[in-house]
Amino acid sequence: MGTPSRISSSRPMTHENRFVAEKLGEVADLLLQQNANPFRVRAYEAAADHVAVMDMSVRQILARQGRGGLEALPTIGPTIALAIEELVETGRLAQIDRLRGDLDPERLFQTVPMIGPNLAAAIHDSLKLDTLEDLEAAAHDGRLAELPGIGPRRLRGIQHSLAEILARRRPRPVHPGTPAPPVAEILDVDREYRRKAAAGTLYRIAPKRHNPTGEAWLPILHAERPPWRLTALFSNTPTAHRLGRTHDWVVIYFERDGTGEGQCTVVTETRGAQAGRRVIRGFEALCAPHSPGTAHNDKKE
Repeated sequence: MGTPSRISSSRPMTHENRFVAEKLGEVADLLLQQNANPFRVRAYEAAADHVAVMDMSVRQILARQGRGGLEALPTIGPTIALAIEELVETGRLAQIDRLRGDLDPERLFQTVPMIGPNLAAAIHDSLKLDTLEDLEAAAHDGRLAELPGIGPRRLRGIQHSLAEILARRRPRPVHPGTPAPPVAEILDVDREYRRKAAAGTLYRIAPKRHNPTGEAWLPILHAERPPWRLTALFSNTPTAHRLGRTHDWVVIYFERDGTGEGQCTVVTETRGAQAGRRVIRGFEALCAPHSPGTAHNDKKE
């Protein structure tokens, strides 16, 4: 793609700056392929270009000036500064995994010491958790302790590890009081995504996980609801595959300058007064005024 030409330069560049420039260029390439807003594509391209010719390493800037030092650089705003910080501190960028359809909650939970494959699957299946932030809440409110194999010592170890990891990990789930798009806008993006996915008008990616044939089956939507930028795609988790919900559960990521990134999951409710309606997991009651019809009716809009 276009990344190599963007980072070529006759000026000296640290290995880390080259790595960051390549990853920012990779984000730009993926957004371009997936028909994202051209301004967003150009923002990542410009940031990759600038990092590629910088004399000082991005790690030095972070160490001396913090994230604000990155935001003060030309072409680098709050959102891209967060991405650079994540790359420097963790050596990876969750956004790239998401754009490739490769995010996996069970694999994510296994990055926490004392959590193996079986416990990770139990956490995702039994507690319906998707993020490390969700897991931290469960570790402190008693839900995690109810799972088989979680004794006091193991629980304390998980709590301690999560506290260290979450000092820098993203994205975060939606919680009351945290910045997030209005419920009506999230549900509107969900409707737009499912309608366009059914019509076959969205770019489809071939996730590496849970896709043995390598098929490009997973539609992805980039939407704008100013000041929010949102990305929607069907859940590609082991649980979604086991329960046959890969074309029902929609994971929506959102961001705006200065707030980092959050996520939520929209599903078809199966129980209670809202059975058959689209709801945001964890915010079912708030969805009632904005989800007047069943999921089946939504697809016809």
